Amino acid sequence: MKSNQFVLAIDQGTTSSRSILFDDDFSIVGKSQHEFEQLFPDSGWVEHNPEAIWKTTVTTCRDMIKKAQSLSGTIATIGITNQRETTIVWDKISGKPIYNAIVWQDRRTSAICQNMSKAGMEASITEKTGLLLDPYFSATKIAWILDNVSGARDRAERGELAFGTVDSWLIWKLTQGKVHATDATNASRTMLYNIHIGEWDNDLLSLFNIPLAILPQVKNCSDDYGTTSLFGAPISINGVAGDQQSATIGQACFEVGMMKSTYGTGCFALLNTGKTAVKSSNRLLTTIAYQINGKPTYALEGSIFVAGAAVQWLRDGLNIIESARDSGALAKTADLNQQVYLIPAFTGLGAPWWDPDARGAIFGLTRSSGPAELAKAALESVCFQTQDLLEAMHADWKQADNTLLRVDGGMVASDWTMQCLADILNTTVERPASLETTALGAAWLAGSHIGIWPDQTEFASAWHCQQRFSPTMSAELRIKKIKGWQDAMQRLTTSA
Repeated sequence: MKSNQFVLAIDQGTTSSRSILFDDDFSIVGKSQHEFEQLFPDSGWVEHNPEAIWKTTVTTCRDMIKKAQSLSGTIATIGITNQRETTIVWDKISGKPIYNAIVWQDRRTSAICQNMSKAGMEASITEKTGLLLDPYFSATKIAWILDNVSGARDRAERGELAFGTVDSWLIWKLTQGKVHATDATNASRTMLYNIHIGEWDNDLLSLFNIPLAILPQVKNCSDDYGTTSLFGAPISINGVAGDQQSATIGQACFEVGMMKSTYGTGCFALLNTGKTAVKSSNRLLTTIAYQINGKPTYALEGSIFVAGAAVQWLRDGLNIIESARDSGALAKTADLNQQVYLIPAFTGLGAPWWDPDARGAIFGLTRSSGPAELAKAALESVCFQTQDLLEAMHADWKQADNTLLRVDGGMVASDWTMQCLADILNTTVERPASLETTALGAAWLAGSHIGIWPDQTEFASAWHCQQRFSPTMSAELRIKKIKGWQDAMQRLTTSA
């Protein structure tokens, strides 16, 4: 028998804010989404208006409050999942941001990172945080804001300012400034958090010249984050995780060796390594997959900056498709005798290359290459980049061999792309019955905390596969295609 208690998941992403309403069978009963403007004030710079993030989040929440009421139910708890690394600094009294949110894709601090790396600072940073010295993470973004907004550094030293990733910003706003907190997964992406001892690291704060006073309290993913009364009756906030970690939870990847890959704007693959923080020798990231009851579970992560964004480029930049879902059908018509490689390094290269200055390139064009071949190259680029990640994971951790991959995100709706992925990886790819795994993970964190949703074991048993893709490509063709990709990457990185 269904109850009248729902769980609301706020899924705040790079291009839109969404709220999704789940019932006690983990089924979606309502969904609201609002896009907001992307700001590009300079080459390689990407910003958001924090107030736009907040406004669209509130709008979607109100839509779901009304939906719950129409179903004669109430919202028992809220879970939050968010775009990671995106950096906001605001005034603690007024609650107003002192600068736009600097988005995870932003590359303005590349020179700072390069200079620190040349000075030999990366090894100690990686040892403590599991991260590489890159503009992707929050630390240099915070420092940039404090150094470039008039009076900001002095105000930060006096404790007048607050820093947060998007989850912290939303928690602060929802609780009307009563709670300044984040969870361990988001903290682990700032490059200021020691993932081994579970604390903000004083040495790193000194290195980046960031005052401890502006940082949020770090909590478990499933925890008490206060209550919001903005929508009428008070609603508790009990779950928080960065979007990729939340998707790992939503995919029920609780066992050591399980792996998920999310294909949205970028692509992010996480491999559960359990209690062991595996140190990568292949420029992958060691991160916190989730933390419950004070106990962190670790993961190896590979981050690809451009996945679905390559399809958006086909649509908005080249105008060769009308919508993203047309890409698979167009790719299916490509000339099989042509092998075009697109390296979509529009904002640099992520793992395992980590080259912020690389830019996109196309290899293998002929006079007869056209829209179909470009569409195929764009979709294949995602598969080849995932192969790079999987190969690096295998090299770092032998238990990663024969990994079964669970996938989610907007791109996985394409059967053509998922079959290509299985072929290139030479492994089984599982697409879940519910593609909203990111929101589902946040909902489970919140619902399980207050006892209206089950524990890990029962939740995992409820996971269902909608379609399984098994490799069908010959080993000869697969090897040939991968070698061609590697040759193209070598040409790009050498020329850069």
